[in-house]
Amino acid sequence: MKNRPLFAIWLIVFIDLLGFSLILPLLPYYADKYGASDTVTGLLVASYAAMQLIGAPILGRLSDRYGRRPLLLISVAGTSFGFLLLALADPVGNFLARTFAPQSANAFVILVLFLSRMLDGLTGGNLSVAQAYITDVTDEKSRARGLGLIGAAFGLGFIIGPAAGGSLSQGGYAVPAWSAMGLTLINLALIYFWLPESLSLKQRANSRSANRPPITLQALLVALRRPYSGPLLIARLFFGLAFSMFQTIFSLYALRRFELSARDTGFILTYVGLLAVFVQGYAVGKLSERYRDDLLITAAVMLMAFSLLGWAWAPSVLWLLVLLAPIAFAGGTLNTILSSALTKAVRPEEIGGILGFSSALDSFTRILAPILGGALIARAGTYAPGVFGALVMAGLSLFVWRKIYNHPIIIEIGKESEAKVI
Repeated sequence: MKNRPLFAIWLIVFIDLLGFSLILPLLPYYADKYGASDTVTGLLVASYAAMQLIGAPILGRLSDRYGRRPLLLISVAGTSFGFLLLALADPVGNFLARTFAPQSANAFVILVLFLSRMLDGLTGGNLSVAQAYITDVTDEKSRARGLGLIGAAFGLGFIIGPAAGGSLSQGGYAVPAWSAMGLTLINLALIYFWLPESLSLKQRANSRSANRPPITLQALLVALRRPYSGPLLIARLFFGLAFSMFQTIFSLYALRRFELSARDTGFILTYVGLLAVFVQGYAVGKLSERYRDDLLITAAVMLMAFSLLGWAWAPSVLWLLVLLAPIAFAGGTLNTILSSALTKAVRPEEIGGILGFSSALDSFTRILAPILGGALIARAGTYAPGVFGALVMAGLSLFVWRKIYNHPIIIEIGKESEAKVI
């Protein structure tokens, strides 16, 4: 494992996620200030994931062809401009209103908020390109540990970011946005001056000359039908649906089930962030050295199914805290090992593209999960999202047992084939 590039990309991801988490919890308050309804606010939050669904596969494929470093620069620059729009939403929206419809100032501000999140989502393939970079600088033995560091950066960013954003917002909701933009400028400098390119000229040339289908829905369906990467992408999709539902409606669940305040819920999410840092920054690397990917995936899927069922019927906050440990452990393991296994399932010049597809599927679940989770709580009660997630993971465990666990799969590599058991 190459330590300097690995530390550089970890620092870049941490700063990126710190900026993201500075503003994410404040978006509903920002939108509410300008009269947005709950439905519009939900669409605003989902707009980022919707655009990432489009942008992530394209950025991943382009990073295979032209290098990780230039695509990271483009991606972070887009994020920076998105935060700039967010910070200037009020003056820009009011300027547009004065020009076109003075009576609709709030509507134009909300429009700028949407544009800022959509631009960030469209260019926000930072994570999948960073994962591809780590794949380039690690071997198969150390890959899970390297990818686990991404999860640790994610957890650490979400420990610090929301609390810092809440404090900064005391000076106005634009202040966290300006701060997040400042962080992206630091990231641009780090990438430009400190991060070396991880792909050789020959690797990039091979990728550009490869006969690969354009990035369309059909290309995703082709990837889902492949004998090894296909089952892993399907596992990513259904795990993402169950886990994203847990993540996106947890605050609503905590309010409705235990009547927790925003402050108390924030403390619980900080606890979850600490668990994520431990699991993905340390535990997954140790486990991957001792156990096969297929065994870890199977065990984590089964653990997640039982844990989500326990979450559904948690009788007290104390029991909730106990149950969050296996949920965080199973989620951190699956996030890391599925990505690691995917990078081993394809040719080197396909890594960015396959991780982009994985990120797109994850974005799709983050659009669907909060809508479905909120409807389940409203119609059935606070236990319903946990039961739904447990049923999804139970079905996934049967699929994993048949298609992934201890199963020799032929990986198609051009005209050649390589038999491989994960």
